[in-house]
Amino acid sequence: MSTQLLQWAVSEQLETVLIEPGKPWQNGTNESFNGKFRDECLSMEWFRNRLEARIIIDDWRRHYNEIRPHSSLNYLTPRQFVGTLSNQLTNPAGISSCHW
Repeated sequence: MSTQLLQWAVSEQLETVLIEPGKPWQNGTNESFNGKFRDECLSMEWFRNRLEARIIIDDWRRHYNEIRPHSSLNYLTPRQFVGTLSNQLTNPAGISSCHW
């Protein structure tokens, strides 16, 4: 079915916004995350049931977002990075607040 959809999109000269099959370089960020998730979580565990998988994956997700620094975010955690964006939005010019 997906092959037929892709053939139809090509015949209609439509550009897809999704990653085409076999072309992971179209979304490097997603592929990087998938690789880290596979290497750091899925390949390291043997899940005995869905509940165990849910708990282990949720623990990994928390670690990935709240504890593990990311080089692409200047060695901040994603949570810290979002905090810096929030600060920039509330104080866009970097103007220090004055208390008169």
